[in-house]
Amino acid sequence: MNKIIKVGVIGAGTMGAGIAGQVANAGIEVWLLDLPTEGENVNSLALRGLERLKDPDMPGIMSKEAEDLIHLGNTRDNFHELSECDWIAEAVVERLDIKKALYKKLHENCKKSTIITSNTSTIPISLLTEGMPQDFCERFAITHFFNPVRFMRLLELVRGGQTKEDVMETLDFFCETKLGKGVVPCSDTPGFLANRVGVFAIQCALHKAFEYKLSPTEADAFFGRPLGLPKTGVFGLYDLIGIDLMADVAKSLENILPENDAFHKYAAPIEFVSNMIANGQTGNKNDQGFYKQIDDEKMVIDLSTGNYVEHKRLKTSLLEDAEKNGVTSILSDQSSYGLFIWDVLSETLSYAASLVPEVTEDVTQIDDAMKLGYNWVKGPFELIDEIGINYFVKRLKTSSKDVPDFLEKSLNNKFYTSSNSILSTLTISSELKPIVRPKGVLRFSEARQTLAPINSNESASWFEYEGAAIVEFHSKANALDSQSLDMISDAVTSSENKGLRGVIIHNDFQHFSCGVSLWSVRNCFEKNDFDGLDDFLAYFQNTMLQMRDSSLPVIAAPVGMSIGGGFEVVLHADHVISHANSVMGLVESFVGVVPAGGGCKEMLYRWTEKLNDTQKGAWKSFMNIGLGRKANSPQEAFALSMSRPSDTFQMNRDRILNAALASIDKTKKVGERRPLALSGSEHYQEMLEWLEVNHEKGMLTPHDVTVGTEIGRIMSGGECPAGTVFSEQDILNAERSSFIRLAQTQETQARIVAMLDNGITLRN
Repeated sequence: MNKIIKVGVIGAGTMGAGIAGQVANAGIEVWLLDLPTEGENVNSLALRGLERLKDPDMPGIMSKEAEDLIHLGNTRDNFHELSECDWIAEAVVERLDIKKALYKKLHENCKKSTIITSNTSTIPISLLTEGMPQDFCERFAITHFFNPVRFMRLLELVRGGQTKEDVMETLDFFCETKLGKGVVPCSDTPGFLANRVGVFAIQCALHKAFEYKLSPTEADAFFGRPLGLPKTGVFGLYDLIGIDLMADVAKSLENILPENDAFHKYAAPIEFVSNMIANGQTGNKNDQGFYKQIDDEKMVIDLSTGNYVEHKRLKTSLLEDAEKNGVTSILSDQSSYGLFIWDVLSETLSYAASLVPEVTEDVTQIDDAMKLGYNWVKGPFELIDEIGINYFVKRLKTSSKDVPDFLEKSLNNKFYTSSNSILSTLTISSELKPIVRPKGVLRFSEARQTLAPINSNESASWFEYEGAAIVEFHSKANALDSQSLDMISDAVTSSENKGLRGVIIHNDFQHFSCGVSLWSVRNCFEKNDFDGLDDFLAYFQNTMLQMRDSSLPVIAAPVGMSIGGGFEVVLHADHVISHANSVMGLVESFVGVVPAGGGCKEMLYRWTEKLNDTQKGAWKSFMNIGLGRKANSPQEAFALSMSRPSDTFQMNRDRILNAALASIDKTKKVGERRPLALSGSEHYQEMLEWLEVNHEKGMLTPHDVTVGTEIGRIMSGGECPAGTVFSEQDILNAERSSFIRLAQTQETQARIVAMLDNGITLRN
C-alpha cells in the first residue's frame, strides 16, 4: 500500500473543488488546477472553485489551515506541479475525448507510481482507458464522490479490469481513514449503485405523486421521515438539488442504462415539471420551485393551477402512526396515501433486488450506498426485512408486479440476522455471511442489533457494550424530553452500581439531538403549566450535573447536529469525540427562549476560563448565545469555546464510537465549577444599550431585544453590584427563571408554534 502525501485535482467545478477541499481538510497538500483564462488572473477558474468552498451556508473547508493547503493553478502553467503527486483526481467535463487527452498528458508527465482516478459516473473505465499503456491502466480507477463532497459520506470506488490490487487498497484506506468516506466497491456498470437506485426512487415517487394527484406537501410527508428517508421527501429534494439538474440526471441515466431496465418507466419528463424549468422555477437556487419562501411564510405550488398557496404541514393519524411505528403501518392503509407508498416502495425495493447478482452479490453494498449517499436510515434490504420478505413477495404477486429472482429465492429468510453477537447478511446462495467492517469502524446501528437494551422507553435506550453503557436517543429529531433524561440518569446510576468503565452518549442517526422537545414546551404553555415546565428544566439541569459529577467518565460522541438542549448534553460530558462535520451551538434564541439545561452557565465558565476575565467572558457568551452562533467544524467549535483542547474529532463518523470506547480509560473527570464574581449592573446596562442600538438599526426585532435582555441578565448577574459572587447553582436558577419568563410571553409562544406547525423561524 502506497502513501498519499500530495494530491492533484484537475477541474475546479463543484466536484473538483469539493474533492480538493476535503483533501485539504484531511491535512494533505493539494493542487487545484483548471483551464487558464484571459484577463488579470489566469487562475480565475480555480479561484472561483476555492471561493465556492468558502460559502458560509455550505462550507467545503473546515478551517483557514485547510485553505492554506490548497494551491491554485492552471493546466498550462502549473501542470508540472502534478509530476510528484501521489494521487491525481480528474473532475473535468464529461467528454471522453477531453478526458483521454488529459490522461495521455498525465502519463507522460507524472511519476510511474501516481494513482489517477476519474470522478465520472457515466463513462465506463473500459472506454476511459482504451488505448492507454498497461502501466497506466494498472493504476487507474474511478472515485465517484457525491456532492457536497465534505458532507456526503459515500464514495463509490470502481476498479478497472487491469487495476492493481495495491492501488485499490491505497485508495480505499486513504479515502476511508483520511477523507472520512464510507467506501463502497462497485462494479463498472452504468450508474453504479447509489444513483441507480436513488434516482429511480426519486423519479418513481415523482411520477406516482402526479398519478395519485397528491400535493407536494402530501407526497413529501409520507415519502420522507416515516420511511426513514430525509424530510425533504421527493419534491423538496428536487428543489434542493435543482429541478433542472435532476432532469439532466434522469436523462443521463436514461441514456446509459440498458433498454430493458425498469428505470425507463419513470425517465420521461413530466410536462408540468418541464414548464417549471422553462419558467425559471428550478428550486432553491432560484428561490422558487415546488416550494417558495415569502418573508416568514412558506408557500407550496398547486399542481393543478401552478399557483403558490400557503404551505401547512399535513396532519393525519396515519402519518402519526407511520412516524411512530414505521413503514408497515402505511402499507396496511388503503387510502391514496397508503397505495402511493406501496407503489413507490414496491417498485424501488424490487428494482434494488433486481441488481443482485448482476451488479453486486452483496446486499450490504446496496444498503450502504443508499444510507451513505442518500441519507436513508435503512437501506432497501433493511426495509424489506422490516416489511417481511414473504409479505412483500406475496403482495408483489397480488399486485401483478414482477418478483426478482433474488427475492423469490430468499423467501422464509431475512437479509440481516443477528446470532451470537454477530450480524450476518443473506447471500445469493441463501447462506449467512458475517458483516466485516474495516478495523476501527464500528456502527452502533449494526452493533445494537446484537444487543438487548438494559433499559428503554419511547425517547431513548441504553445498552451495555464492551464494558460501557451506551445511551442512544431515538425520538423524532432526537429531541430531548423527560424520558430522554430518564435514560441518561439510569445509565449513569446503573453503570456506577455495576462497576462499568464509563458512559457514552451516541447514536448512529443523522443528528445527535436537535434540542429539547418544543412540543413539550408548547404543551406546558398551552395548559398554563409553568410549574411543570420549571420542574422539567430543573430535572434537565440536575441530570446534566449528575453526568458531570458521576464517578465514571462520561463521553459524548455527537454526529450531525447537536444544537440547543442536545448541545447542553455535550457541554456537560467529560470528553467529546465529534465528527468533523458535527454542527454545535446554542440556538434557543431563535425560538424565543434561552438555554436552560446549563448551557448559559457552561458557556460563561468556558469563556471566562479562556479569557481569564469574567466581564469579557460574559460579553462573549451574551453575543454568541444571543445570535445563535453555530460551529460547523471542530476548529470553529474550539474558537467559540464550544470545545476544549482535549476534545477530539474523527473524519469518518463510523470511527467515532470505537474511538470513544478507547478513550474511556484515559478520560479525566471535569469536576464541579467554582463560584464566579459576575460583572454586574453596569455591564448589564452596556448589553441593554447594545440591544437597543441594533434594534434601531433594524438588525434585531423587538422580541430579539427581550430575549437578549434575559441572556444579558444571566451572564452579568443583572442588577447586582459588580463582583457579586454567583455559585454554579445560582446561574442555573437564573437560566430557569429567564426561560419561564420568556415562555410566558405571546411572542415566544408564537415563535414556537411557527416552528412546529410550519417549520419557519418567526421574526417578531
